[in-house]
Amino acid sequence: MERTMYFLDQKDMPTRWYNIQADLPEPLPPVLHPGTGKPVGPADLAPLFPMELIKQEVSQERWIEIPEEVQAIYRTWRPTVLHRAYRLEKALDTPAKIFYKYEGTSQAGSHKPNTAVAQCYYNKMEGVKRIATETGAGQWGSALSMAGAMFNVEIKVYMVKISFNQKPYRRILMEAWGAKCVASPSEDTEIGRRILREDPECTGSLGMAISEAVEDAASRDDTKYSLGSVLNHVLLHQTIIGEETRKQMEMADVYPDIIVGNIGGGSNFAGQFLPWVRDKISGAKPDLRIICVEPTAAPSLTKGPYAYDHGDVAGMTPLLKMYTLGHTFIPSPIHAGGLRYHGMAPIVCHLHKLGLVEARAEHQVATFEAGVQFARTEGIISAPEPCHNIKAAIDEAIRCREAGEAKTILIAHSGHGYLDLAAYDAYLSGQLVDYAYPEEEVKEALKQLPKVPSA
Repeated sequence: MERTMYFLDQKDMPTRWYNIQADLPEPLPPVLHPGTGKPVGPADLAPLFPMELIKQEVSQERWIEIPEEVQAIYRTWRPTVLHRAYRLEKALDTPAKIFYKYEGTSQAGSHKPNTAVAQCYYNKMEGVKRIATETGAGQWGSALSMAGAMFNVEIKVYMVKISFNQKPYRRILMEAWGAKCVASPSEDTEIGRRILREDPECTGSLGMAISEAVEDAASRDDTKYSLGSVLNHVLLHQTIIGEETRKQMEMADVYPDIIVGNIGGGSNFAGQFLPWVRDKISGAKPDLRIICVEPTAAPSLTKGPYAYDHGDVAGMTPLLKMYTLGHTFIPSPIHAGGLRYHGMAPIVCHLHKLGLVEARAEHQVATFEAGVQFARTEGIISAPEPCHNIKAAIDEAIRCREAGEAKTILIAHSGHGYLDLAAYDAYLSGQLVDYAYPEEEVKEALKQLPKVPSA
């Protein structure tokens, strides 16, 4: 019998998150205060985040225990299943072995609850009553709304307007869990009103939505801010994905030669590959290839400079060292809303700078072509975001066929696309469009990079 699924018993679910900062060959560049250009301290971040998350952001401890209250909620959907994609392998006529770790079985349909539950827990423990956040495609807003319901924390979500209009069922999910969701830019904040005065038809961006959520949190004593990607503590919480996968790949008696994943802010892919990259850092698996895949419409890692920049349009956030397209850049309205971001997680950028991970960019139509092939072989309708790494995995499997190499490919599959069927309809009807690298727009945005005296 061909074994296609590898189940991990709940008693074997990891009870610790893995912190890559303990094993980095070079430390991360410091986060800088936007006003002084000097490294930020806990007092600078305290208005936005609970202290325990601030500690995790800078921790150098290799392992951080997952609180039992968080584990208990994780166990409502974790561990997730590792699949062997035999049918896709057969369709490609490849000697490669293709595996995918599927995060679409969470209640919110993606990997996002791994950090949403943790963040709500730490906020609740410090007496926070309300959390403001942003969301692109709606997966993060859905996850935080679900976690807020479980911990009785009020959630306000600023959803990028183009995704708000493209994906109405995500808004309904959030509201069903008790959250308030508005299209960003909105009339609820000063920055939102200012943007709308300048451009009433603005389709929004993650950078704008972050500005609104940060302004919301900073203006109320009962509210903290929550981010679904990019920051160190977010990537930390996602490492349960990779730690589970390591155990499951042992069950399959294989070790990956290639790991592929999509990147927008970097949380899902980092959650998968960080527990593996330590083998590459240590020298145990020097030939392991780790491939980050982003859209050609927002190719920060493949086209952007490595520089200090804000995470938001208004310049309210601290300065992060990352590959960036400029914080004022507004990406084209691709359906992969979770990948429409101007920057990238500092940890992912740092590892790319060190040559430990690769990056490539893919066009929208090609990714949906891969997503449809995956659906017709494996049966899963993937979200637009993981269609990017499915495309990369197919390309690598074809290379294996051409070279006669039986490599093992691991896909970090972030979630389902059953609320993204309008995008599939556009592809199947021939209405889906491609977006090339917006070189001129990026050039203009990069002129607005902040001046950093200490850089």
